[in-house]
Amino acid sequence: MNLQISSSLRQNLLDAAAATPAVECCGLLVGQRQGNQGRVEALVPARNVATDPSRSFEIDPATLLATHRTARGEGRQVIGHWHSHPNGQCAPSARDAARALDNGQIWMIVAGGEVAAWLAEAQANGPARFRPIALELG
Repeated sequence: MNLQISSSLRQNLLDAAAATPAVECCGLLVGQRQGNQGRVEALVPARNVATDPSRSFEIDPATLLATHRTARGEGRQVIGHWHSHPNGQCAPSARDAARALDNGQIWMIVAGGEVAAWLAEAQANGPARFRPIALELG
């Protein structure tokens, strides 16, 4: 899969992660997706309501619902979510794998000055595996 994101949106992700280095910041990816092609058109920051935001993230449910409603009204989709890793590792964590669903949503991770995207794939037993997505800056 290929995913397009503008340089300015990518920089917004890096800035958000740098602004909260001790906790995972998070939000939603809004755009278009058809088959193996996708495009991020907007980022919607969300409050991290996890019990321990330094180690995990949970998107504020009110933001999640409102963003889905708004995106539908605009003819767009919530194509996934993004979060940062304060530990500097720009790859899915064991905690991410334990929580991931094989639902086609994009997992974008920001850490160590990098941005990477992934798709979760369910496993018969145990946590999900992640397949990397190629990011195209546009």
